[in-house]
Amino acid sequence: MGKIYGSASEALDGLLFDGMLIAAGGFGLCGIPELLIQAVQDAGTKDLTVASNNAGVDEFGLGILLQTKQVKKMMSSYVGENDLFMQQYLSGELEIEFNPQGTLAERMRAAGCGIPGFYTKTGVGTVIAEGKEHKDFNGETFIMEEGIFADLSIVKAWKADETGNLVFRKTARNFNPPAAMCGKVCVVEVEEIVPTGSLDPDTIHLPGIYVHRLIQGAHEKRIEQRTTRTA
Repeated sequence: MGKIYGSASEALDGLLFDGMLIAAGGFGLCGIPELLIQAVQDAGTKDLTVASNNAGVDEFGLGILLQTKQVKKMMSSYVGENDLFMQQYLSGELEIEFNPQGTLAERMRAAGCGIPGFYTKTGVGTVIAEGKEHKDFNGETFIMEEGIFADLSIVKAWKADETGNLVFRKTARNFNPPAAMCGKVCVVEVEEIVPTGSLDPDTIHLPGIYVHRLIQGAHEKRIEQRTTRTA
C-alpha cells in the first residue's frame, strides 16, 4: 500500500481521537511538523497529551494547539519561549511532566525499540526521581524511566523516498528520529519525495519500516531567535 498522501489532513484521517498521546519531533522551531500540527488543530482533537521537547512559540508550532486549548498535558523539557505555555501551566490549565532532554529522547527511542523501561542516573536526588523506582548498580543509584509509547508520531524530515526512508537535514534531525520510532503510527512531512532507490543507503537516518504515511509540502522555517550584528 502506498505511503504518500495528498495533504496533512488526508494523512491524519482516521488516526486522531480525543485523549490520545502524540509524539512530536522538533527542537524549538527547528524541524517541527508544522503542517501536521495545523491539521491536528483543524481537526479539533482535544484532551491531547503531547510528548515534545517544547511547545513551539506563541502562534506557531505546537503553540497553536495551546491557543485552542486542545492540549491537556505536555511531556517536555523546556517551557522557555512560549508565554502561553507558562501561563497555562501556572494557572493549572495545563499539566506538565518535565523530563531532562536526554531522558525524553531516550524514553522515545526505547519505546521504538520495544523497551518498556530503562535505568538512568539523570535526576537522581531531585524532584525528577520522586515516586520512581531506584536501583543500585556497582554502588551507584539509578532511577527507572518508562518508554513513551505514543498513539501517533508526527515528524518533519528533509527528504524521503516512496517507501518512507528518511533523511534529516543537520540540526533539524534533533528529536525527530526517536519521536518517529515511538508511535503506533508515524506520519511524516518532508520537503521532497524522491524515487525509491535514489537515496544512498549510507545517508538514510531512519528506515522506512517506521514510517506509515508521508506528505510533501512547503514549510515556513521561521527563525525563533534572530540575532544580528552590525558589519
